[in-house]
Amino acid sequence: MAAKLRKGDKVVVLAGKDKGKEGVITSVDPKAGKAVVDGINIAIRHTRQSQTSQGGRIPKALPIDLSNLALLDKNGKATRVGFRMEGDKKVRYAKTTGDVIDA
Repeated sequence: MAAKLRKGDKVVVLAGKDKGKEGVITSVDPKAGKAVVDGINIAIRHTRQSQTSQGGRIPKALPIDLSNLALLDKNGKATRVGFRMEGDKKVRYAKTTGDVIDA
């Protein structure tokens, strides 16, 4: 299955506690079907102090399911992603506008 959402894509959250928020994907785990989005699904992790680092409460972005994310098109609207052939290259495109996402 080709990756509809990739690292660096600007997405909007469709469901969950962060519904409606926007962010950029920092990493994707295709096997688990999850992605980490900057500033979304934040949890507080407590860390013990060591010689090298200060301990305390550190906010960390946890993975969110890919089905709860939608790509933002050039108009800032949520869109589904499709694939088509342009010449000899397979490209992703936004279903709402028909624009190619990656060059």
